[in-house]
Amino acid sequence: MLSINDFGNISSNIQSSILSGEAMENNKKAAAATAAVLNYIITEEEAISIQSSAGLGVKPAPAPSAAAPVRLWGASGRQAQMQMRNLMQMKTFK
Repeated sequence: MLSINDFGNISSNIQSSILSGEAMENNKKAAAATAAVLNYIITEEEAISIQSSAGLGVKPAPAPSAAAPVRLWGASGRQAQMQMRNLMQMKTFK
């Protein structure tokens, strides 16, 4: 696995090859895009390391609250109403 220093070395090598004029135009664009992605990755890794060292990482989830009791009679009544409406929409009940 590459470290942040490896990304920095790769980025500086890409930038030096661009500045020295060794690469063609398409290679310059690819090298610039690669350098930008590597710099973004480095920045994200630094932000993660700062958050973890500051203790601001992932907070524990709050304790789940008590759920409402299940009302079987109410659920059964709603289900019967929906079934009747479905039968009426399909015109099987007149």
